[in-house]
Amino acid sequence: MRARIDLRTWGGLLGIVALALALLLVAPAVLSDFRLGNLAKYCCWAIAAVGIGLAWGRGGMLVMGQGVFFGIGGYAMAMHLKLEAAGPGGVPDFMVLYGDGTMPGWWEPFRSGAFTLVAIVVLPAIVSGILGYAIFKRRVRGAYFAILTQAMAVAFATLLVATITQTGGFNGLNSFSTFFGYNLYDPVNKRMLYFIVVGLLVGCLLVVWQLNRSRFGELLVATRDAEERVRFLGYDPANIKLTAFVIAAVMASLGGAMFAPIAGIISPSDVNATASILLIAGVALGGRASLLGPALGALVVGYGQSALSESFPNQWTYFQGALFIVVILLIPAGLASLGPKLWSAVRRPTAARAPMTAEAEPA
Repeated sequence: MRARIDLRTWGGLLGIVALALALLLVAPAVLSDFRLGNLAKYCCWAIAAVGIGLAWGRGGMLVMGQGVFFGIGGYAMAMHLKLEAAGPGGVPDFMVLYGDGTMPGWWEPFRSGAFTLVAIVVLPAIVSGILGYAIFKRRVRGAYFAILTQAMAVAFATLLVATITQTGGFNGLNSFSTFFGYNLYDPVNKRMLYFIVVGLLVGCLLVVWQLNRSRFGELLVATRDAEERVRFLGYDPANIKLTAFVIAAVMASLGGAMFAPIAGIISPSDVNATASILLIAGVALGGRASLLGPALGALVVGYGQSALSESFPNQWTYFQGALFIVVILLIPAGLASLGPKLWSAVRRPTAARAPMTAEAEPA
């Protein structure tokens, strides 16, 4: 019994260590620079998926607008990279191409790298805090909450497309040459970005692992399963949900911030409702209620999207849709549920043989 308790307590941490070793040691040794760059993009999506797993899997909040916070981090980083490429006092090239070369005043603070890093964390926390407070205090939940967050992603993408002279419009922000002074065309610096994003992914997993073991994690699950009972015990479910919602938003922003320099572009197509649904699909595929499931599901979806689009450029979306349907019908708890099922299947014959062996022994 004691060994089983230890495994349940530290099994998640061991899984994080195994994933970190695979991403930090194995992947760089066996993958080419191109494939490693693709894996870095998948890790950006996995960071956002970890936050979704906390909010949806543990808290029961189907957040279908995480593309908004992914975009806040991505555009904040992209603005700094564009200003860094323009030089001191310079203006981003698209403002000259699409407009009169006048830069909005709210762009100017993003010349500072320190301000940009703070904004990547603070801006999504403020936006999600205000939005979450308004939603949860009014006890909006279920399908209404999911529709509201998805509408937010649609509105955000539409706003970006409409403001072509401020945000690049449909083409977004691209053509980054440096990352805080490091040349992005240098393969060594590209590997540096990979290690940074893996470090952020592992850090987010450790945060969620600790939260799941804490009193807050217990209250979050209790709020998901019996909200009125939690309120009867003296806790405010709105505050518990709000905390998880803000943490998920910050993680999505971190993923978006690293996606911009790794992919070399951030555009409305990366933050709209479709992108948000793909994040949800990855979490569902991996297993939303597990610790590693959301991250692994996002990695699988990213790899499947690239592999299928290379082999079947016109039909890959059908294969991806069929995969999701099969998983939802046959494995509703996600791929993470296969491990415990296989372990139970292995232990069941052993447990059945044990009493038979005991009865066969002489007194």
